Amino acid sequence: MRLCSTNTVVWVLFLLMLSTFSYQNHAFVSSRIMLNSLSQSSNYLTDKELWFSQTLDHFSPFDHRRFQQRYYEFLDHFRLPDGPIFLKICGESSCNGIANDYMSVLAKKFGAAVVSLEHRYYGKSSPFNSLKTENLRYLSSKQALYDLAVFRQYYQESLNLKLNRSNVDNPWFVFGVSYSGALSAWFRLKFPHLTCGSLASSAVVLAVYNFTEFDQQVGDSAGAECKAALQETNQLVEQRLATEGKTVKTLFGAAELENDGDFFYFLADASVMAFQYGNPDELCSPLVQAKKAGDNLVDAYAKYVKEYFLGGFGVSVQTYNQKHLKNTALTQDSGDRLWWFQVCTEVAYFQVAPLNDSIRSQKVDTSYHLDLCKNVFGEGIYPDVTATNIYYGGTKIAGSKIVFANGSQDPWRHASKQISSTDMPSYVISCHNCGHGTDMRGCPQAPLSLEGNAQNCSSPDAVHKVRQQITENIDLWLSQCQNLARNSL
Repeated sequence: MRLCSTNTVVWVLFLLMLSTFSYQNHAFVSSRIMLNSLSQSSNYLTDKELWFSQTLDHFSPFDHRRFQQRYYEFLDHFRLPDGPIFLKICGESSCNGIANDYMSVLAKKFGAAVVSLEHRYYGKSSPFNSLKTENLRYLSSKQALYDLAVFRQYYQESLNLKLNRSNVDNPWFVFGVSYSGALSAWFRLKFPHLTCGSLASSAVVLAVYNFTEFDQQVGDSAGAECKAALQETNQLVEQRLATEGKTVKTLFGAAELENDGDFFYFLADASVMAFQYGNPDELCSPLVQAKKAGDNLVDAYAKYVKEYFLGGFGVSVQTYNQKHLKNTALTQDSGDRLWWFQVCTEVAYFQVAPLNDSIRSQKVDTSYHLDLCKNVFGEGIYPDVTATNIYYGGTKIAGSKIVFANGSQDPWRHASKQISSTDMPSYVISCHNCGHGTDMRGCPQAPLSLEGNAQNCSSPDAVHKVRQQITENIDLWLSQCQNLARNSL
């Protein structure tokens, strides 16, 4: 029988203490809808819910209302007591746990604890039971950043209390992908004293009003043959829709989309997902084959949409239905309305059709997006992208110790920082199926590749090379943080 070491005993006691780490306060709403939690799965490092009492309005000295915000912690690799704490930022959807992506590899390498805070309003972290436009006034990236700052302080102070110490900071590092990647970069920009650095993966830091580069990148990622097939398919759908609209929409499993603009947005997104998430052959192979064989392209695309986009990928048609987006009840599908509110007030990212050589329908234009914002949220709602870019800097962000990473095939990379600058390196991972968040997610980017496995990327070496560079930056900035802390003692 082998005796446990003293360190092991301390570690066990520490974990037992942390199991009582969180407490709950009553939210200011009288009741709240609780969504069903996921069962334990290898897809998550943890899905055990913890709760934190958060301020509703960080910018008002008079409003003291609070709400319950969900978070998670994963301590299996935490090096007691001075290991780093990785804050993995959740974005524009329900946060049901800490995903078992490349974060788990990094946590093990650095001996880090991993904590993750659900974005306000999403999932179970809604301050209100009703999502009417008036109640969404506190839904913004600015409020979300303060949520992260307040939570970071709360967690550090609670950790210090458990370790019977005071005025000690573990080195923190923030991570995010996509919108949460932008939040990661912005958090380091606005709160540099609270984190040693940031990984901003596929970080959409540039608010864009008319995002024509998005559609252009889809065409480039598709390649000449697939792009031509997509363009011809779109033209054929438009022609048939003019005379047999209900039949065509039913063919695609989207009969509920009465608004033609919603339907064309749905069709455009269906093709985007193949490139954005590392599955280009799922779309292009059958479409190009159908074109070469003289088969019906509309039928071929409809098959892809129903089997992959709606079936395997699991997208719901109602996501594109403005009637659904107008629903103010708090439900499991409220994230659609919430994200569109952020789009319509802060960042736009309007994926409009370019004037020439477009893949998506010309009906998906600026007017379509502005009409949607007005129809769903009411008069006076529009995205002030100029104000957003002035506040954060867009791709001219004046931060430090932020590492940006993008996939070569990802249309969102044109809203990210793709050129390195002082203390802010930027890497593009180039491969046939390198899309959104490849550095953290591997290939494909969805569904989840456990531990961000890159072996299914067309060029695993390209992913490994960028990951090595990311790791070196994290190591350097954590070391600098620790040295600064020692020198200040």
